[in-house]
Amino acid sequence: MRALPREGRYKILTACVTPRPIAWVTSCRPGGPVNAAPYSFFNVLGDAPPTIALGLLARGEGRLKDTAANIRATGEFVVNLVDTTHGAAMNLTCIDAPPEVSEAELAGLALTPSAQVAPPRIATAPASFECRVLHAIETGPHQTAVIAEVVHAHIDDALLLDRDRLHIDTPAMDLIARMHGAGWYARQPELFQMERPRWTERAGPDKA
Repeated sequence: MRALPREGRYKILTACVTPRPIAWVTSCRPGGPVNAAPYSFFNVLGDAPPTIALGLLARGEGRLKDTAANIRATGEFVVNLVDTTHGAAMNLTCIDAPPEVSEAELAGLALTPSAQVAPPRIATAPASFECRVLHAIETGPHQTAVIAEVVHAHIDDALLLDRDRLHIDTPAMDLIARMHGAGWYARQPELFQMERPRWTERAGPDKA
């Protein structure tokens, strides 16, 4: 893979690793505008503590994107999930605006204060995770892997099937995902279920 040009490596990874959840990240520095930008090199890592991973790539000329610069400076950010309703606004925040421009304001996003971190969250997102950085790893000259703890979660009340048991209506979230190529996304896919196998059932109790 390293023998390929960077663009070729990116094409292979993004064409094969799909669908990818989208982290719509809000971040800011004291006195600066609220930055909003989507990242699809994103997933969960564990639950003790609740941990997410976020891959941040530099701009083509090597300059850090605003999100990466803000996270490095403050150690805090919010991951907002993206549903179909917010697809166009999310796409607008991909714009290559200069650092002094707030993509959140440009996209007309409704922001609300977070509970435990300084950056605000997107008030109308189906779910938002307030995050604090645990580790930031420079994995190459053009990329940083951020591992962060989710210190507070917000879920739209309309999506809670059972608040006490923390049952969430995931299909109703209507999340979109990143796919292959430039500008390709996927809506909620057709679902199917497979039960996890148990060794005792397969091998019999005498071999368990």
